[in-house]
Amino acid sequence: MELLFITLAGAIIGLAGRYLLPNRHTHGAALIPAIGVIVSAALWVGLTWAGLAWDAGWIWVITLVGTAAIVVATDLIIGRVRTTHDANLLATLSKASPVPAR
Repeated sequence: MELLFITLAGAIIGLAGRYLLPNRHTHGAALIPAIGVIVSAALWVGLTWAGLAWDAGWIWVITLVGTAAIVVATDLIIGRVRTTHDANLLATLSKASPVPAR
């Protein structure tokens, strides 16, 4: 049951990241929330396998803070890479010779 709660919290963190971070125009609407869900579930399962109890406070803190950090980092990296790639593609397409009319 706690896994359901933590994945819901990951989705909320991802949604917050989607609308609060500056690069929302560079990726789809569901990418960052999906990353929040995946990361929170993976962190939770990894920490429970490592021996942290589900009713201890640290597992919640580590999972939520880790999810927020990865969501922010992912959004910033994707935004930077996509902006650079789009600028390079525009420069390449702008330098291309025009297609002759038939």
